[in-house]
Amino acid sequence: MTPSKLPKKNKGLHFKKQKHREIIVDFTGGMITSNAGILLIAELDRRLKITEKFAECFRDYRHLSYTDYTVAQLLAQRIYGLILGYEDLNDHEHLRNDPTLMLALSKLNFIEKKPKGLAGKSTLNRLEYCPEHIIKQNESRYHKIEVLPQEVEKMFVEIFLNSYSEPPSSIVLDLDVTDDEVHGNQEGAFFNKYYDSVCYAPLYIFCGRHLLAAKLRSSNVDPADGALSELERIIPQIREKWPNTQILVRADSAYSREEIFAFCEAQENVDYVIAMSTNNQLKIRASDVVKKAQKDYEDRVEVVSKFLDDLGFKKENLDTVSEIKELVPDSKWYRSLCYKTETSWSKGRRVVTKVEYGNEGLNMRHVVTSLPASAISPSLLYTKKYCPRGQMENQIKEQQLDLFADRTSTHLFESNQLRLWLSSMAYVLVQAFRENCLKKTELKNATVGTIRLKLFKLGARVIVSFRRILVAIASSCPCQDILTLAYSRIMAISETG
Repeated sequence: MTPSKLPKKNKGLHFKKQKHREIIVDFTGGMITSNAGILLIAELDRRLKITEKFAECFRDYRHLSYTDYTVAQLLAQRIYGLILGYEDLNDHEHLRNDPTLMLALSKLNFIEKKPKGLAGKSTLNRLEYCPEHIIKQNESRYHKIEVLPQEVEKMFVEIFLNSYSEPPSSIVLDLDVTDDEVHGNQEGAFFNKYYDSVCYAPLYIFCGRHLLAAKLRSSNVDPADGALSELERIIPQIREKWPNTQILVRADSAYSREEIFAFCEAQENVDYVIAMSTNNQLKIRASDVVKKAQKDYEDRVEVVSKFLDDLGFKKENLDTVSEIKELVPDSKWYRSLCYKTETSWSKGRRVVTKVEYGNEGLNMRHVVTSLPASAISPSLLYTKKYCPRGQMENQIKEQQLDLFADRTSTHLFESNQLRLWLSSMAYVLVQAFRENCLKKTELKNATVGTIRLKLFKLGARVIVSFRRILVAIASSCPCQDILTLAYSRIMAISETG
């Protein structure tokens, strides 16, 4: 049994003396936090009104006289917790007494000496989880907050549009799917052979680093399921505000579908660059380029081999001929052709083929596009228009590894979708911070995890007096200049957002 009080003579934790001085650790430091940097996020959020807009996507059936926390405060507490690295609702049992988080949410109970702090796990759980037998939440005793999915989806695009002071000339919409492994009896989760696990398969749409859609899906559906409907929803919403912006839809071969091609072709100023899998017909039509690439590579190998001979190297001194080939870069050739499938495509379309021949043999890739050959060459289309889509993988990793988008552990599918949106909103808020506060700094391209470690997880002592609340961060804080710059940039943002 743990004693409730340490013996007087052993009060505190005593460590080895250094320079004849005792080292004692005790718990008399007062109000100390490890989350001081969240005040920057809270101030930015207050000016941009991001969580406030999110809260407008909920219906609150609670009686105001019986509530201690608004929907906006509950959402902000949950989102700020994710940004700080607290993935579970259980964590909020300890966070509810964190002084800087209370300051961020304008709940100054610790000053007013009230026993209640922030919302606990049970209150937050009623926000996220609603049992399936409760159909009318306005009549429920405990679950009186309802999310409006269509409003949430619309809001993500609105925040993206409002992040620009003027319409850009062109944007790229990246589509991709990932796996969200589950470890229980979650509704809508199935075994997926490709990912070799029981999981969900959420669909993401990004524009650069901006998140436009995060749609939770079962993993037993077509990888492109729902992609067309998301494009049909998002592109008109963008067009309403940016009528002349050129839009490029980019995705891997899972989205190489006639209905997506046809939709983009029917829209004004909407093009696509989408990978497609190879087939015998494409291989045959690229056979001449394959021969050229192979001959080009072998000629380079011969040049290197002759050069080594001239330097006095003997081939027998090398373990294998492949060691010579490893010195030679792969030969890459591109070609453009008009191609039509036998039945699935309604018309012929431009397909760009990349043929790469090297030490590992032949590697062939294809991209179908609506961009004409007169506008861009095959090599530039593949390298400059299609290949950068790999950056989207980094955004998905930030979502899952740093902001716990894979913490979909409730039983209900709808509740897990809400959890995905909460993580997505945390990403949107950090992205707004990165875009507004970290330009031209060493952290301008930092991940969410790095930004959290350097700027948000800061130890500080909170000192309360009659006239002020002082949050005293350590004098040795290594990022003081960036923190000061971020603060000045936040203060320069209009109060209206």
